[in-house]
This record gives sequence, C-alpha cells and structure tokens, in this order.
Amino acid sequence: MQNINLGQKEIVHFIGIGGIGMSGLAKIMKIMNFKVQGSDLTMNKNTENCKKIGIKIFKGHKKKNLKDATIIVRSTAIKNNNVEIKEALKKDIPVYDRAEMLANIVALKKNIVVTGSHGKTTTTSIVAKILTAANLDPTIINGGVINYINTNAKFGKGNWTVLEADESDGSFLKLPINYSIVTNLDKEHLDFYKSFSKLENAFIKFLNKTPPIGKTFVCLDDLNIRKILKKIKINADFKILNVRYKKNSTLFNLSGKLNDEKINLKNISINLLGDHNVLNAAAAISLCLNLGIKKKVIINSIYKFSGVQRRMTKLFTKNQNEFYDDYAHHPTEISSVISGVKKVASNRKIVTVFQPHRYSRVNLLKTDFSKAFLKSDIVILCPIYSAGEKKDKKYKSIDFAKLISKNSKTQVIIIKDKIELFQYLGKNLFKDEIVIAMGAGSISNWMKELEKKI
Repeated sequence: MQNINLGQKEIVHFIGIGGIGMSGLAKIMKIMNFKVQGSDLTMNKNTENCKKIGIKIFKGHKKKNLKDATIIVRSTAIKNNNVEIKEALKKDIPVYDRAEMLANIVALKKNIVVTGSHGKTTTTSIVAKILTAANLDPTIINGGVINYINTNAKFGKGNWTVLEADESDGSFLKLPINYSIVTNLDKEHLDFYKSFSKLENAFIKFLNKTPPIGKTFVCLDDLNIRKILKKIKINADFKILNVRYKKNSTLFNLSGKLNDEKINLKNISINLLGDHNVLNAAAAISLCLNLGIKKKVIINSIYKFSGVQRRMTKLFTKNQNEFYDDYAHHPTEISSVISGVKKVASNRKIVTVFQPHRYSRVNLLKTDFSKAFLKSDIVILCPIYSAGEKKDKKYKSIDFAKLISKNSKTQVIIIKDKIELFQYLGKNLFKDEIVIAMGAGSISNWMKELEKKI
C-alpha cells in the first residue's frame, strides 16, 4: 500500500514563528510530515527548539523568505503592512491566521479544548498528563512548556488532541470541539472585545459549540461563569471538599455523580499551591472521569504532575531566600499566586517583583491591580512592558506605586531597570524570604540573570 503524506508538496511558512503558539503548531505540522519554515524578528528558545527538529528559521521579515512558500500562517501580532504579508498577497499565496490552520489540523482528531481567562495552560497540561498516563498518547498543543515533556507541543499517535484555546482575539471560536473546559471568565483582553458584554457573548458562543455527544466543564465557583450560565442551562456535577495546604502541595477531595455512579475521591494530592490550582485539577479530573479513565490512573497522574514552566517555577535558593518565576500579569492571577503562597508560608516575608504588561491592561484594571498585593510584604514595581503598544504618556510609575501602596497597604519600591533590581535585592534581602517575579514580559529573563548578580 502506498503511503500518503499530507501536504507533501506544500511549504508552510510561519510569520512570527517565535511565539509559543506559533512554534507549537509549526512543530506539530513538521512532525506530521509537512515541510515547514518560519521567520521572526528575534531568535529565542522557541525558534531554537524548531531548529532542532529541522524547521528552517529566517531571522527578520524579508520578501526572499517566501521564495518557495506555498502557504502562509501568520501570528496575530503580524499586521497587514508586514513585508512578508504584502509579498504573499502579491504572489497570491494563501494566508491563514494561526487559529484557522490550527482548526484544520486538529479537525483530524477528537478534541479536548481548554479555555478561560486564567488557568487554561495548567489545566490543559493536567488533562494531557492524565491521557498520557492512560496510554491514549494524545497530541498536545499548549500555551506553556509542560515540565514532564519539556515542550509545549507533542504529536501523539492516539485519537485525541488536548489543546489550549486562546480567547484573546476571538480565535477560540474557530476550533472544532468534542469536549471542552472553561476555567473562568474575567475582565481580560477588552482592548480587543471593547466591552465585557461582548467577551461574555464570545464565551456563550464557545460553550454552545460543544456538540450534543460531547460535554463542557465549567467552574460554578466563578461569578461571571454563573452569570452567563443563566442563558445556557448547565448544572454542576462535582464538588471540591476538605482542601488542605502543605508546604509544596495541596490536598483535596472531589465528590459527585457520573451517570448513576457516585464519585468520592479522597486525598487527591497535587504538587501545586493555591485554590486556583485545585479548581484547575478538579476540572481536569471531572473531564477524564467522563472519558472513562480509571480513578487510580487519574489520582496517580495528579500526584506526579510536575507543573508548567513560569507557573511558580522555582529558580534557585540563595542565602536561604527562595526565588520564583510566574507568568501572572492580571490582578486575579497575581492575587491567587500570592494567596496560595501565604497559606503555606504565613510566617515568611513575601517580596513581589511585578512588571506591568501593556498600558491598555493597566489603565483598564488599575484599581484591581492596586488591590492585588494585599498579602505581599513588599512590591518592587518594574517599568511597564508595552508588548508593542504605543507609549502612554499619562502612565506614571509613581502614581501607580502610590495607588498600590494605598489599596494593598504594602511598601512599594520603584526600580528603573534590571540593574537597579539586582542592586536592591542584593542589598535588602535578609533570610528566609520568598521572592516571586510576575509578568508576561522580560521579567523572566531578568530573574534568570539574578542568581549570578546577588
């Protein structure tokens, strides 16, 4: 029998391949035997990982990069005035958004789609861990690097795909769904949606896409989820009980009903902190029970789950002080992380190093941000990371710092750059303090340099 290779004659060119989502899709398509290449303005860990599996990477955007390309996939960050987009349109090369191409690829399998304002990367990772342990060998497409496979994307030979769906630009509505999880709904990405009601409507559309033979799993602890459920009639089946906190883990029970069977799982242990991670795990467990995966496999997978990079990732210990890196860049995320740490380290001093992300987000949620650090002893406020947004001259670090100090009742230190950060931490840390860096910009790289600087 002759082997059939998908897209054997196509050369798929990714514009903006350095992004976590773009690089993940590129790797999956490469493993599926597509001919893949890509370009980006800067090289990073994602482009290096693409190179390792044979994907050709161009530094910079140039017309000649498209010499042999037959299909273009563009990141949402790539605008119509991009030189490669212009060249593609001139040469009549079809151009697809990442979500459109992703939808075409995952349509080849049964899909578990995880979305929500917060927690979707961790929840996707937990579901993937359980399916892998159940020998279902899923394809995985995630928004963060999963520690147990050391990548964000993996092509599996099984029938299932587990993927994180990005709601930031509405593209999650393009994905085919069999099962889905919505972790929560919060005021986020309103620069795209323009109003919270439009964001709500997008989530309602997403939930309504789940077919009658599939299921959707939502968190009724979330007030905004409960609000939109009034319009789509969904009842709760599982409850979290008896949550207990240890130094590096959290234990809880899960009870409910699956068809006619009563479910009562006790002493579930996950090596993550915070109530938000209990909710993430509960969603993953509920879904996997519905898939028929054995309870012992599920509980063992949760216990062995080693987390996701940049989700309270421990970087190093120095002078008995612990240093962590976290992706939190929204008030809800910041508050959840700090609260989770405080529950198991109530006697230790928490120093939060916060890099605001996007002027639009800070301006919209300024008051919420200012209240998010209530359980932090000190906040070190870094310069804002614009993420390509035009500088807002109305934004003043001193004003933002004063608001945080007032509403979170904590000391706020303003630093101008990473050098000042290194100097401050080197001179002002004592012993047994916990330093948590938060943000979606350059702060992670700063923290990786910190160990050698203090």
